[in-house]
Amino acid sequence: MLKTLLIANRGEIACRIIRTARRMGIRTVAVFSDADRHALHVREADEAVHLGPSPARESYLLGDKIVVAARAIGADAIHPGYGFLSENVAFAQAVIDAGLTWVGPKPASIEAMGLKDAAKKLMDAAGVPTTPGYLGEDQAPERLHAEADAIGYPVLIKAVAGGGGKGMRRVNASAEFAEMLASCKREAAAAFGDDRVLLEKYIERPRHIEVQVFGDSHGNVVHLFERDCSLQRRHQKVIEEAPAPGMDEATRAAVCEAAVKAARAVDYVGAGTIEFIADASEGLRPDRIWFMEMNTRLQVEHPVTEEITGQDLVEWQLRVAAGESLPLMQDALRIRGHAVEARLYAEDPNHEFLPSIGRLDHFVLGRGVRVDTGVEEGDRISSYYDPMIAKLIATGASREEAIDRLVDTLDQIEVWPVRTNAAFLARAADDADFRAGDVDTAFIPSRLDRLLPEAAPSEPVWNLAATALLASDFGRAEEGDPWDALQGFRLNAADDLRVAIAHGGETRTIDAGGDPPIEGVATAEGAAVLVFSSGQAFAFTLPGSGGGGAAGAASDGTLLSPMPGRVLSVEVRQGDRVAKGQKLVTLEAMKMEHSLTAPFDGVIAELAAAEGAQVTEGSLLVRVEKGEG
Repeated sequence: MLKTLLIANRGEIACRIIRTARRMGIRTVAVFSDADRHALHVREADEAVHLGPSPARESYLLGDKIVVAARAIGADAIHPGYGFLSENVAFAQAVIDAGLTWVGPKPASIEAMGLKDAAKKLMDAAGVPTTPGYLGEDQAPERLHAEADAIGYPVLIKAVAGGGGKGMRRVNASAEFAEMLASCKREAAAAFGDDRVLLEKYIERPRHIEVQVFGDSHGNVVHLFERDCSLQRRHQKVIEEAPAPGMDEATRAAVCEAAVKAARAVDYVGAGTIEFIADASEGLRPDRIWFMEMNTRLQVEHPVTEEITGQDLVEWQLRVAAGESLPLMQDALRIRGHAVEARLYAEDPNHEFLPSIGRLDHFVLGRGVRVDTGVEEGDRISSYYDPMIAKLIATGASREEAIDRLVDTLDQIEVWPVRTNAAFLARAADDADFRAGDVDTAFIPSRLDRLLPEAAPSEPVWNLAATALLASDFGRAEEGDPWDALQGFRLNAADDLRVAIAHGGETRTIDAGGDPPIEGVATAEGAAVLVFSSGQAFAFTLPGSGGGGAAGAASDGTLLSPMPGRVLSVEVRQGDRVAKGQKLVTLEAMKMEHSLTAPFDGVIAELAAAEGAQVTEGSLLVRVEKGEG
């Protein structure tokens, strides 16, 4: 068995690997950048090695430096986690050439499945069904446009080296193709250093079904059943579950057998995922599920498979890498119950899901579910890396029971001042169509209006805030203290319990004499109170206290850069009239394109953004004034 394991990753997955390695008696070594010097994965590992500055390209993507560090510190194996270098053929080979154990598939298998076009050709040859499309070498825009026209719209443009939802665009009509192709190529080049694309027929009611496969060096390959990852936003998975709803035994057997066939075709060793796209217009059927791609690593959503099979997939990885046979063969694997996972992100659903960064001053996560996270209260969410805070995995004897537990957990989340998507996740999981299993990859965009939480506090939230303020210690009020804003309050009196409170520039006088009308948590400190209700957080202050409230970033028409990035495009000029929701600026940050839109109808009063400019966090980009100009 392995003795010392260096984990070439960070955050949640690094902590996840450390947990299993510690249980197995394996010493762990973390790596870290400047931004992660005090991160949880560094604190939990037995030792840690500094890699370099905060940007990933200057730290976590330095494969040569990681290999040197592993040898210097006495590690005998490297686990890449997911993302970063996990599917980098050169890094995998460098680890092996250095005499270290690579906890992953053979470099040849990674290479065979690493490029989507080559992988599809390989699967065609192996008899695994694939979707119609164009996989040609000719990347001339004119040729790609012609092929898209021939396939028929809608068409999906996908980066050949893509993954994680980056470098993908749906094109609905021929007139849109050129613009979408250019945008896709820009994003692919920035994320992967490779702007080549392939084309696929876009399936109107697609379900994203994937199968967990595992192979060992003794020729054994098994599957650990399927997962449904159809709930996506901008091609990023949001909620995953296992097993897939509506999957009958015949279809399960067909898709899982195809996954095993795909893994055998590349002599696969270790953990991998075969991703399929299913046409769900007539339910799940064996003849309407096609190979899409293979991820030659552990997936973010692997916990749902662990929960329904009772297996630790990281332990499987470590044992297989050490040369052991698979812990279990196919006939010993069974599905037990149901599991649902939600990805809790530091982002603001009410402002185009822009990432939210900062210190986690208040941080309380779910109760009664599995929580995989890489942060604790007091840690910071950085602009340099993926903004995922945690994965929440709920289980139950039935799908309904698992969903109930997940929704209940999401409703109880308390995070501040960093914004999260908890309320959005709760609404998605509690949606009647999701509960009925009526899902496809368009589920979120087609229902976005009803899934977005209210940006402003409701009347019951205002009342709960007022109640919390009145329940605080008033005995220390002094002349000029903000608490003087209380009107009609006398200690131990109940005849007039009114309090003036403010939020986001609005002040109300609330009669808080009754019982709180909602379930929620309110914490008061000084002249401020935080209310956590249904996964959302709202800040209230006493008028004149100087508190910031919780107004949205663009409530006054000022749009600031949410993080360091580059301005890709500016769609308006100073003096232009704009409509609410109109795209104003496109920013590239965290290797993704983010559109900033007008918060209301008005006029561009100030324009500080310039195409190509690098901007820092908090930089003014645009200011919109209400009116007609």
